[in-house]
Formats: sequence, C-alpha cells, structure tokens
Amino acid sequence: MRKAGVLGATGSVGQRFILLLSDHPEFELSVLGASSRSAGKRYEDAVVWKQTDLLPESARNIIVQECKAGAFKDCDIIFSGLDADYAGEIEKEFVSSGLAVVSNAKNYRREADVPLIVPIVNPEHLEIVEQKVKSGQKGFQICISNCSTAGLVAPLKPLVEKFGPIDLLTTTTLQAISGAGFSPGVPGIDILDNIVPFISGEEEKMEWETRKILGGLSEDKTECRLVSEDAMKVSAQCNRVPVIDGHTECISLRFERRPPPSVEAVKQCLRDYVCEASKLGCPSAPKNTIHVLEQNDRPQPRLDRVRDNGFGVSVGRIREDPVLDFKMVVLSHNTIIGAAGSGVLIGEILLKKGLI
Repeated sequence: MRKAGVLGATGSVGQRFILLLSDHPEFELSVLGASSRSAGKRYEDAVVWKQTDLLPESARNIIVQECKAGAFKDCDIIFSGLDADYAGEIEKEFVSSGLAVVSNAKNYRREADVPLIVPIVNPEHLEIVEQKVKSGQKGFQICISNCSTAGLVAPLKPLVEKFGPIDLLTTTTLQAISGAGFSPGVPGIDILDNIVPFISGEEEKMEWETRKILGGLSEDKTECRLVSEDAMKVSAQCNRVPVIDGHTECISLRFERRPPPSVEAVKQCLRDYVCEASKLGCPSAPKNTIHVLEQNDRPQPRLDRVRDNGFGVSVGRIREDPVLDFKMVVLSHNTIIGAAGSGVLIGEILLKKGLI
C-alpha cells in the first residue's frame, strides 16, 4: 500500500478524492490537509460533507493538518483539490520538498515540463515524469485537465490515432453545477429555471488544453509540444445548466484527410478503444473506455454519468455534419473522470510504472 495525502480535503474535489481513496486497494488515506481553520480538528468535525455517499469511516477520525509539506513527508503521493487561489505556492513547496503532486488546480497546466493528463487519453505524457525520476529528481508535478476538457478529448484521441489529424473542432457544453464547487458555487437563484451562458475562463482553457493533451513530446521527452493553432482550430462555448453531476458536450469536427471515414467507421473506432490504464490493470480503469450509445435521446446525465463508476465516457448521436464532417454528443462525470477520479487513476498508472 502507498500512503496518500489529500490537500483541500474539505472542498468539493477533496471530498471526492476521499471517497475514491477510502477503500482503495493500492492507496492508504494517510494525511488530510486543509486551511488553518480546520487544522487540528477531526476530519468529520472540520468538513461540511456534501456527497451523496456517506463520509467514509476511514476518514472520520483523521486529524486535519495545515497544508505544509512537513506534515506530508511520509506520503508517497499527494492528491491536491486546492482552489487555484491557494494551490500555486503550496504545491510548489511540496514539489520542492521531494513530493509527487497530482493537482486538479489550473496553476501549472501551461508549464511545458508539467504533463497535463487525462488518464484515459494521454498517459504517454507521463514520460516527462519518467525522465525526471531517472535523473534523480524526487518531487514532480502533474496536472489534471479541466473537467470539460476531459470529456472532449476522450473520443478525439482514438479518432486522431485511427484517421489522422482533426483540423476544425467546435464544442458547446452543458456543464453541471458541481463543477463550480461549494464556495461560492452557483447561487440557486441564478441556476434554477435557468441556463447561464458563461463560465469564467472555461472556453479559453478548453481551447488550449485540447491542443496540449492531443500534442506530443519533445525529442528528449522532457516537455510537451502543443498542436499548433494553425493545425487545429478549436472553438468552445460553455454553459452552466441545472444538473448536479455530468458535463454534456455537443461536438462537431472535421478531419484533415480527405475523404473522411464513414459514420460506422467512426463508431467502431470509438467502440474498439481501450485506454492504457485498462491494459495495465489499474483498479479504477474503465472496462469500456467509451460507451457508444445508439438511442436517439442518449447520453443523458442522470442515466449515463456513472458508467464504469464515472471513469467511462458516453458518446451518442454520432452522425454526419453538413458543415464539418461529424457531430456527436459526449457525456462525462465531471468530478470523477473530470477531476478527482482522473487524479486517482493517474496515481494508479504511476504505481504500475514504478514512478511512486
């Protein structure tokens, strides 16, 4: 068993990390970190638990620590659910202290030597970490992608591998309120009976993160290389909708190669895709990475978000697009494969590769 620490343990993503780690076969929930207001309290006394599953017994009596590297020195891996306002300096201290940090915050996603990972899509970018470990570096940073980006790139990866580059891509998102966190979150008066057609910074993140995740690595495997904006143009429109969990995205795309594949070839490509985490035997890996749904009215958040325990992605309504080549609807669980679940699955891959 590897010892795991969680930063931001009382927040939305932190609570999801605790649920996923509480009975994990490979990680032991060891240290929980939060603000100075919570430090020194038992976890059950410090947290306002808002998950639909009960607070795990294994976490209740853990004494919350301040987010200082010294308190986590015996941990093999740190999962960070910290808000971006606090994550930067705290995570930097942890990495400098020789700790492995897997972060849901945006602070270091743009750094060339920090892999931006969706574990069912681009685990090969963890070669950057392999190079650091080989060189004797103990601490390293890995970033989880934005929640809406995770759902977007899941079907794109196998399509690019099979049919070549995508040069035009548009997505319109219908994003769940859990993606905004607990505090301040989305006020009920704003979201009930309503759709909010703006999420600050979200569209920009989706547009450039997609190009980093689908990009390659430098020749020496030490830095990420983004797909250029000229090679792939990405346009995102993001909306907050009154759904608790599950981000839905309406995607249209065009392949660079002519003629494009058939609709059936696209469907079969997605059905056949098996992510590396599944091949490695990671315990959280989905049995079916992508679920291709043939019903006209699927996927739907309430019915499809927990496929493969939230680690699988559902794709439906795959059809020709009269403007581009194809259009489809994608659904992913935003707090599992779009956030904490991705972090845990990244940890499992690191363990399988002997990097922690």
